[in-house]
Amino acid sequence: MWKKGRGKLGLFDPLMGVWVSNSDSAMGPTRCTRRFERVLGDKFVELQAQWVIGESETAKRYSERALFGPGDDGNIWFWSFTSDGKRSTGTLTSAPDIHPDAICFEAEMPAGRARQVYWPHPIAGFNWAVESQTQKGWNRFVEHCYQASPEG
Repeated sequence: MWKKGRGKLGLFDPLMGVWVSNSDSAMGPTRCTRRFERVLGDKFVELQAQWVIGESETAKRYSERALFGPGDDGNIWFWSFTSDGKRSTGTLTSAPDIHPDAICFEAEMPAGRARQVYWPHPIAGFNWAVESQTQKGWNRFVEHCYQASPEG
């Protein structure tokens, strides 16, 4: 159930726990596990994401660590660090074009503005997408559907 909690970080309540997505990509089968938990005295939410892309013997592994929480301006921000040495920072915004309850973060990237969006799946779990901004709107280049993991 997609029910936001109280306080500034209550919007993350529907995402708490361990979630898994299995999908196909141009690089082969993709499994992504996302773990959301409150950390640092409940002042932040940490995301630990693990991607396994391709067949098991030759699979590429990719990981991300991100913190979500209040920035100096009082708004909710994210700070993301990935295993390929990249990092990004962005702020909470809305995505009513996707879903009225979407959790959306936008960031300025080297290639332009991008956003990641979480929104409720109609049956269970949630959807997640990454999009880049174009002159015509948003261009989606990845979308996953996450279900609760038996691990979490």
